[in-house]
Amino acid sequence: MSDPGLFNRRLTLEAPVEMPDGAGGVVRSYESIATLWASVVPVSAREAAEAAQRGVIVTHRISLRFFADITSRHRLRDGTRIFRIISLRDRDGRKRFLQIEAEERST
Repeated sequence: MSDPGLFNRRLTLEAPVEMPDGAGGVVRSYESIATLWASVVPVSAREAAEAAQRGVIVTHRISLRFFADITSRHRLRDGTRIFRIISLRDRDGRKRFLQIEAEERST
């Protein structure tokens, strides 16, 4: 994936922000920290039932230019779509491109 024209989706990188909830726990929200051009390709889908909600979880392969600060605690957003980062790797070992496996849940 060295053709920059393949990065045709503009994703927002979001970092978690945790605030005490007053009862010994935390409330997690996310703040935008960067906008990145990426390629998003769906890989697989499966049905899931979690917390009494049925839905479909779609796994995506997301490719973008290398960005060292991304971890699996971050997430990516495309409008209302949220991609939870499962794994990431330096695709060619030369810190040029990052390949991310991510999950999107839809109901």
